[in-house]
Amino acid sequence: MGHVVRISCLVLIIFCSLPFQSPTEARIGGFTIEIIPRHSKLSPFYNHSVTLRDRSRSDAFRSIARAKRFHSSSLDTKYIESTIFPGEGEYLMRLSVGNPPVQVPVVVDTGSDLVWVQCAPCQQCNAQNSPFFNPMASSAYAEIPCNSQPCQSLPESQCSASNECIYHYTYADGSYTNGVLAVDIFIFDSTDGQRVALTNAMFGCGHNNGGNLGSGLVGLGAGPLSLISQLGRNIDYRFSYCLPVTNSASKLKFGGDAILSGPGVVSTPLTIYSSDTLYHYYLTLEGASVGNKKIVNSQTASNEGNIIIDSGTTLTMLESSFYNDLEAVLRETISLETIRDPDGNYHLCYDQRSFSNIPEMTVVFHFNGADVPLKKLNVFRPISTDLTCLAMLPTKGTSI
Repeated sequence: MGHVVRISCLVLIIFCSLPFQSPTEARIGGFTIEIIPRHSKLSPFYNHSVTLRDRSRSDAFRSIARAKRFHSSSLDTKYIESTIFPGEGEYLMRLSVGNPPVQVPVVVDTGSDLVWVQCAPCQQCNAQNSPFFNPMASSAYAEIPCNSQPCQSLPESQCSASNECIYHYTYADGSYTNGVLAVDIFIFDSTDGQRVALTNAMFGCGHNNGGNLGSGLVGLGAGPLSLISQLGRNIDYRFSYCLPVTNSASKLKFGGDAILSGPGVVSTPLTIYSSDTLYHYYLTLEGASVGNKKIVNSQTASNEGNIIIDSGTTLTMLESSFYNDLEAVLRETISLETIRDPDGNYHLCYDQRSFSNIPEMTVVFHFNGADVPLKKLNVFRPISTDLTCLAMLPTKGTSI
């Protein structure tokens, strides 16, 4: 499902032509890039030894951890980014940094803001197949001073002896990235064959990274350091994406390319809510239907909505009482004997073969002004060769 995002902030960035490839000038017409599931065969991080059970277990752990981070973010701002588990449940894009450019596969995340890549020299870095970005080899690299507004926008930073802006990020799973806030050139390979360049792009140059993080991350959140805010009016503050159920590649669209129309397209108000230095996209989920049975979401929708849009949370996390009501209706509708998930992560599971033989059913999520129908493959997922489970879990706080 695509989400069109408009952000009410401005960071003035200029597109330009570079001597090595003549990237396109800024254009409101927009551009489109490819994104791929991190665990697919198209990914540089693909690991053939990872089983379906491994992936489903990882997705559950990460989704639960991210939900806990979102719910506690107003109390502890050091947990500000993705909780990344190795190789699963994320989507990647190719980002080229510097002049000459170095291409890096980075995680796409609507739930965070900072863009960062691993940089040389690296005191400690996560393994990656591509070379680390070497800032000293780029003619466009410059470090941001610690008394600047971008540095003040970081949740945690300090000044070096030479007035560099040093950032420190610790993640909910114990992973971390530390480095220098800097600017350089970003290059995007558009699917139309053009190359789009963003000069003076702000990013974290990570020289000390550990835990389960990948080679970098692109934050698509609403904060001032996110890629969307930096592209700003050049894309009219718009982007959309579709995350495929299969392991095929999909599209991340910016600007005019992000405008969606045609049969089946619906629209619902989107709200940006900020707390300290954290920004999230919210929608209002009014309820759900299974056949002719409607479940009302009793969670009060405040001005910022009641469900967060986060591409990094693989499973749908629903407020506990709403989840319990939805699960009860699904149990009644499916009328099959349930099977316990041996790992205890998923709550509603069925024998794969028996489940595949039941008639197609539609679960409709009712957002404010928009009904989104979901088929079985959108609602349930195989977690092993013989077990299919509901791809939703309960959470005590806001739905995600």
